[in-house]
Amino acid sequence: MAMNITEKKIDNYELELTIEVDAAEFSKAIKRAVKMLADRVSIPGFRKGKIPQAILEQRLGKGAIVEEASEYLINKSSREALREKNIIPVTETRPKIVTNEEGKNFVYTLTFTPFPEVKLGEYKNLDAEKVVEPVTDEQVAEQLEQMRAHHANLIEAAAGDAVADGDFITLDYTGTIDGEKFTGGEAKDQPLEIGSHKFIGDFEEQLIGAKVGDERTVKVTFPDDYHAKDLAGKEAEFACKINSIKHRELPELNDEFVKKVSTFKTLDEYKADIRKNMEANAERRAVEAQRQAVIDKAVDNMTVDLPPVMIENRITQMIRELDANLQTQGMNIEQYMAFSGLDQEKLREDYRESAHKNVLTDILLEHVADAEKISVNEQELNLEISMMAQMYRTPPKQIAKYLQESGQLLTVADTIRRRKAMKFILDNMAGATKSDEVKADKVTADTVTPEQSTDKDS
Repeated sequence: MAMNITEKKIDNYELELTIEVDAAEFSKAIKRAVKMLADRVSIPGFRKGKIPQAILEQRLGKGAIVEEASEYLINKSSREALREKNIIPVTETRPKIVTNEEGKNFVYTLTFTPFPEVKLGEYKNLDAEKVVEPVTDEQVAEQLEQMRAHHANLIEAAAGDAVADGDFITLDYTGTIDGEKFTGGEAKDQPLEIGSHKFIGDFEEQLIGAKVGDERTVKVTFPDDYHAKDLAGKEAEFACKINSIKHRELPELNDEFVKKVSTFKTLDEYKADIRKNMEANAERRAVEAQRQAVIDKAVDNMTVDLPPVMIENRITQMIRELDANLQTQGMNIEQYMAFSGLDQEKLREDYRESAHKNVLTDILLEHVADAEKISVNEQELNLEISMMAQMYRTPPKQIAKYLQESGQLLTVADTIRRRKAMKFILDNMAGATKSDEVKADKVTADTVTPEQSTDKDS
């Protein structure tokens, strides 16, 4: 298509293209518009598709024809202009017609935020220290204590016993603020583990020393970010009565206990296994942290001026994904925000840092994939579809059909391509060996998150 394109920066991020299309192209668009409208409207005495232009102008007005032609020409020429200039918009393009008169060149502007220029820095032979946290005797002992607590017996407290840390109690309570009861501030036979900190502030600690039948007044202040905003930051008093006390009786830590809770026969064998698992987890965390540090270095080495709208779009996407996940659990985003004491602004702010990092990581991986000519073959795509089918318990053919019809097949391919780019960086980090590649595969799968799996315009 014959056209002339000029570029003009509106601000640091927005771009305005002025696109001038040859008058002959606009004339062709007018003729096409006449045909399209003739096929759509019904006028007595004329067959559809055979209505002359003059009649259409009388019935619909010339403006309707010009509008139809202009819309078609903008859609067609803007795609060609963006392709010719190798520009990818990250926002919707906003067209504004300058001239659309027959016999004259068709002129309009197209305003949008383009994908930023990117200059890759060093992404091969990067190094990061691997720090494996040692497993201490205290950590092993803590794991054993957790296992003892899990298998503890609850026994009724003897008459006259007082509430102690770790006890399980039931109590009645009535809460008031300035002498007035409030919604949700009253309960009967409420179970509570002392020291669990399920109640606000030092509520539980104030009950220590009380006996069955004792009444106590507990004073607390609701946190400023409390989910019930009408209570946030307010001082309250709870009139409490202890109904029952149960002590936790821990099993003795010996060989017999180990035989009951594991496949091992001795306490020493069990301890050794706990240490071995903890050391394996420490090694895995160290490898993941090291490889993430390498990716972070590659991102830091990249030069890009990130448009704020890309971060905002990613935050929106992450919140939509959160909402979708919540709905599978029978909750929605509004309920979640109310429970968490968040509003829309605070929720978005909480996601900002991770959104910023995810967008930069995606840009890095996309450009590394381009630089290294990384592609995705049909076998890899089919494997990804099979994994999705297992996750959603749906036949692979049905998943493939949905992705094809919804236009998301390319998005899935892009996700695989980014994953391969990440593996390339990790396989080529300083000191990497072939034996490390298997580890890199798992770390890559763990590191590429769903919120990173989007197109450039997300």
